[in-house]
Amino acid sequence: MKRQRVLITIDWFLPGTKSGGPVRSYANMIDHLSQFYDFLIITRDTDYCSEKVYDSIHSDSWNRYNEHTSIYYFSKENLTRNNLAKLIKNTEFDILYVNGIYSWFFSILPILLVDKKHKTIVSARGMLNAQAFSVKKFKKKLFLILANAMKLYKNVDFHATNRDEAIQIESHIKCFKDMYIAPNLPRKTQGRVKDKQKHDGPTRFVNIARVSVEKGTLKMIQTMRTITSNVILDIYGPIYDSEYWNRCQNSISELPENLKVEYKGVLASEDVPNALNDYDYLILLSEGENFGHAIIEALSSGLPVLISSNTPWKDLESKSIGWDVNIEKEEEIINAINKATQMSPLEYSRWSQAALEFADEFTQNPELIAQNRALFLNS
Repeated sequence: MKRQRVLITIDWFLPGTKSGGPVRSYANMIDHLSQFYDFLIITRDTDYCSEKVYDSIHSDSWNRYNEHTSIYYFSKENLTRNNLAKLIKNTEFDILYVNGIYSWFFSILPILLVDKKHKTIVSARGMLNAQAFSVKKFKKKLFLILANAMKLYKNVDFHATNRDEAIQIESHIKCFKDMYIAPNLPRKTQGRVKDKQKHDGPTRFVNIARVSVEKGTLKMIQTMRTITSNVILDIYGPIYDSEYWNRCQNSISELPENLKVEYKGVLASEDVPNALNDYDYLILLSEGENFGHAIIEALSSGLPVLISSNTPWKDLESKSIGWDVNIEKEEEIINAINKATQMSPLEYSRWSQAALEFADEFTQNPELIAQNRALFLNS
């Protein structure tokens, strides 16, 4: 039986890491599903907010990623409507899988250019969730008005990663073909440590996210100021807003001596599992997460997590795997940090084991593969 070929359009992909979760989402999906499908990816030859072309790739041509995956890296000068149209027309594929909503070249044009005989799926990736409109709200709302008026998505299926996202999509997109709900797939291999122990000395927190308002970096730093226990907080992630980062640095400089906060740069995706072993907890006070790969990877490494309640991961304390707090209530965040720092080694071992077991149950659930495979059926 002929393998189906899935064409993915996405602004940034591996070896890039600076655009965050979507890159990891697609890399994981390909790792899990390339036993069933062939994947073709069209993307840029630079990372997010970078002009440097990736090393060891050939721009404006197809590059082999693995046995069943090839990637076409567009250079900046050759990324035009005509060139994209030619590439799509001359590429043999069965299903078009579009990442995101607002990108002209990678989210909008592919829908306009593709032959209607192809099944087309749009993965909103949280871009229609309420918190996503905290940035460029007017432009986004205007685009959605125009898209609905011209029935851009009339022949398109949508992919939501959970029921809440499906509801958000339905509230913004008035005309589309069908809706699929399939959670993101986790990383296939993890740098796991069984029987993880709490580190001696200060409690070690790690934050892996963009340094930004929506990821709650400054809120996280400022909330630490009232903590009296000895704490180390290491921050990993790209910085795009220097003014915002300056505010973060000013807050760090005002922290008492028992709190050591350090920015550690950008962590390569493949290095995340091993890096997590150096910490006791992940902390992520974001305005919202559609999935949150760092969260499931932390749990997979035996780290309980302290996260915002605006994610799909709920009721964590009742499961002894962390805390999901209302980020508008500072006392909730402080209370959770204090519980984490005051946890005994024996209790921490129990929570760490619960985190591992929760992550194992999630990542090894065969229903995850079935739900993601269902995206590409009936084409």
